[in-house]
Amino acid sequence: MNLPNKLTLTRILLVPVFMIFVSLGQYITPSYNPRYYLIAGLIFAVASFTDFLDGHLARKWNMVTDFGKFADPLADKLLTTVAFIYMMRDGVCSPVVLCIILAREFAVSGLRMVAAGAKDGKVIAANMWGKVKTVLQMLTILFYYFTVSLTGNVLGQQCADIASVLCWVVAAVTAISGIKYLWDNRSFINTAKVSARPGVKNETSGKKSGSFL
Repeated sequence: MNLPNKLTLTRILLVPVFMIFVSLGQYITPSYNPRYYLIAGLIFAVASFTDFLDGHLARKWNMVTDFGKFADPLADKLLTTVAFIYMMRDGVCSPVVLCIILAREFAVSGLRMVAAGAKDGKVIAANMWGKVKTVLQMLTILFYYFTVSLTGNVLGQQCADIASVLCWVVAAVTAISGIKYLWDNRSFINTAKVSARPGVKNETSGKKSGSFL
């Protein structure tokens, strides 16, 4: 396994570590400890940096692989989705925003599976809109965890309100990114063919309209 792929796996392994620290307390509750949020923010920052580094090294050293094309966006999805789930728990991210993010990720992941299982076996890599979406998501998450952990209660609440607005911006860009993916790869949609085995008839053949079993 080359170095860029190892960095991608490292990012995936950092997800449960991030979850441990952010789970130790909840913002604006008696259990809240800004140190844990600061550590969680630092872990997220390191993981986000590996996202830039693995792609840069893969292109520079000509180490782009099909595994990297698949695992890199998957690692990003795990990292950012987990962070937004905890932000929703804190009342910063709206459930609607999270639903838009999850719907986009499920749709794109499903499309990638269809493309990989196609006759030519194409691997759909991240496009520019996908990268913009990922960067904006990461910056929003970093803004939230660093500002609320390094500021007081009043200023921290104002920063949390700003993060809430940023979440809606993220939702808009995420939706645009998903639509762009589906449109650019629409050739893989509805291309599945029913292949009949020798001597086996299609189950729907010979059925009359309105007939019942």
